[in-house]
Amino acid sequence: LRRRLATVAAVSATALALWLYLRQEKQRRYQARRREQLQALAVGQGDFQLLDHTGRARRKADFHGQWVLLYFGFTHCPDICPEELEKLCRVVELLEEEQPALPLVQPLFITVDPERDDVAAMARYVRDFHPRLLGLTGSPEEVKKVGAAYRVYASAGPKDEEGGYAVDHTVIIYLLGPDGLFLDYYGRGRTDAQIAQSVRRHMDTYQPIQL
Repeated sequence: LRRRLATVAAVSATALALWLYLRQEKQRRYQARRREQLQALAVGQGDFQLLDHTGRARRKADFHGQWVLLYFGFTHCPDICPEELEKLCRVVELLEEEQPALPLVQPLFITVDPERDDVAAMARYVRDFHPRLLGLTGSPEEVKKVGAAYRVYASAGPKDEEGGYAVDHTVIIYLLGPDGLFLDYYGRGRTDAQIAQSVRRHMDTYQPIQL
C-alpha cells in the first residue's frame, strides 16, 4: 500500500510539474507573439514634453525604469473619464497591495482638451484620485503630437449656449514597460481585477522590446 501511495504521489507530482511547465510555456509564447505585434504597431514611440499638474516639465524619458498606466481624457468629461481613471487607480492600488514583491506602477492622465485643461484645472481634477496620479497638459500642438503617437482619436463637439462642449475620444488604458514602450492596452470592458492580473503577467514575463 505504501509503495502504491508513493507511486501515485510521484506520478501526480510529475503530472503537476508538467502541467505548470506547459502553462508557463504557453504564456511565454503568447507574450512573445504579443511583443511582436505591438512592435509592428509602433505605438507610443518617441518622447514627449508636457507639464504636470504642479507645473513641472515632464518627458516620457522621466518615467523610464517604471511601469506606467496611461489614460487620455479630459476634466469636463461627465462620466466615462472619471470611471476609467477610478478603475486605473484601483488597479494601481491592487498592485500596491503586493508590495514589495511587485514594482510600483505610475499612473498618468494626459488631457485631450488642453484649451480648458491647463495646469490649475488638472491640479484640481487629479486630487480626487490616487495620490500619485500625475495630470499632464501642454499646448494644443504638444498634446496632439502625444495623442498621435498613441493613435488616440479626439474631436471636440459643438459648443452649447454657455460655451461648453464634449470631446469624443479614444477610451483606452495603456500599459508601458520600464523601457517606456507600449506593452498592452485595456478597453472599458476590462475590470480592475482583470487589468491587474494582466499587468502582473507582463511583469513576470517582461523582456525589453528591441526596435
